[in-house]
Amino acid sequence: MIYLDNAATGGFKPEQVQNAAAAALKNCANPGRSGHRLSLACAERVLACRELLSDLFGGYGYERVVFTRSCTEALNVALFGLLSQGDHVVTTCLEHNSVLRPLEELKRRGVIEYDVVPLENGKIVPETLASFVKENTRLCAVTTASNVTGEAPDLSAIRHLLPARVLLVADGAQGAGHLPIHMQKQGIDALAIAGHKGLFAMQGAAALLFSERTAPRPLLFGGTGSESFNLSMPEFYPDRLEAGTLSYPAIATLFEGALYVKAKRKEHFDRLFELTAALHAALFSMPQYKAYFSPNGCGIAAFAHRDVPSEEAAGILSEKFDIAVRGGLHCAPLVHKALSTFPDGLIRASFSADQTLRDVEALVRALRQI
Repeated sequence: MIYLDNAATGGFKPEQVQNAAAAALKNCANPGRSGHRLSLACAERVLACRELLSDLFGGYGYERVVFTRSCTEALNVALFGLLSQGDHVVTTCLEHNSVLRPLEELKRRGVIEYDVVPLENGKIVPETLASFVKENTRLCAVTTASNVTGEAPDLSAIRHLLPARVLLVADGAQGAGHLPIHMQKQGIDALAIAGHKGLFAMQGAAALLFSERTAPRPLLFGGTGSESFNLSMPEFYPDRLEAGTLSYPAIATLFEGALYVKAKRKEHFDRLFELTAALHAALFSMPQYKAYFSPNGCGIAAFAHRDVPSEEAAGILSEKFDIAVRGGLHCAPLVHKALSTFPDGLIRASFSADQTLRDVEALVRALRQI
């Protein structure tokens, strides 16, 4: 199979990530829950991963790195944990449902109101976004890269135009591991990351990184291994937001994947830009297809056939050519409405840095046959 669904979950895992998973399953204890040697060793690896992620993304220290099961959970922790009655939120039409659905639920409960910034020539314009800010705007939630088009809003420019009191929350599901994200330099107050995509970890590895300006309330309540005498959650981070047992095997793979990215991010960016540029050029030569992306370093390429629905085309690619892509709306309905591709959606090919131009050529041959 030619696997081109890496925006959903990464198909390539480096050897060191695979080895970390196997070692963790063989010698796994509950980190932070016991005082014996194996538990302490696991706790040290968890701490090392916090420190590495804070360093990799220009964060605010290891204690402000909280592990979650998914980027969706991390975004829920941020949005439900930071928003209060009467707050207003600014977001964009590029967002995934992991941002839109929490905001809609908070709106349904009567807690918040929110506005959605439209696209202008396929982009989010910082000045337009800033014009949506109100006196009660608490935060702005913006993706680091669209999972449909690969479009990456200028977070630094957005932060510059936002009032200092407004928090900037970033969805790093597609951008983390691909784009040069530095929270402190870009003024990002909370960054949610998915380990199993651009960071090469296994599923179940994710995190929320947040600044000193934020104090998220707990979403889950339970054991932390600290202050067990206290029937309330601890007041200090990361324990305040980490009720229950951490997935040590997932965190071990995230540590190795982050090390791998730290050494190769620029090389990977260039490769993914080359692959998406090659596909973009090929689609331009085929009048049956329309591209809805520009060459990008996240490896995302969405397009449509003039006559064949996206999910049908994805099915043909899988069944007849053994090429894995994704059709449909990609859990991001508002961007499809903005692109006028709703409700059919688009065909999305998403590349990994281990792939080559031969994979692009194989996809193009199949698309020509379709």
